[in-house]
Amino acid sequence: MTDRPPALRSWHAAVAAGDPALLDDLLADDVVFRSPAVFAPQDGKALTTWYLTAAFAVLGPSLRYVGEWFDEASAALEFAAELDGRFVQGVDLLRWNADGKLTSITVLARPLRGLEKLIELMARELATIQR
Repeated sequence: MTDRPPALRSWHAAVAAGDPALLDDLLADDVVFRSPAVFAPQDGKALTTWYLTAAFAVLGPSLRYVGEWFDEASAALEFAAELDGRFVQGVDLLRWNADGKLTSITVLARPLRGLEKLIELMARELATIQR
């Protein structure tokens, strides 16, 4: 498979634009977001949009995808970013339904120092965004 599925194209467009409004048509109402910094899954479109809005602001300036693997209903996207001088590497695991809506987003990140910086910056950004 060489052509990106529509859901994956939409994800890349939203990330590249850094525009959370583009998530409205992409996220299923019952989407589940799993963060490397929060133990419990975050359920629902509103909560997932809140987290992704902060992630776009925190990671957006330096985020670059360096690897991508996908099939008809899921993808693994390897990313790298620099956050206040700290390197962070990670993977976004995406799953979508037959309607092309994301149903699951899981973010994994390393190394520990990069993850700690990501948690710090995300907490600061989330405090500024109204839910």
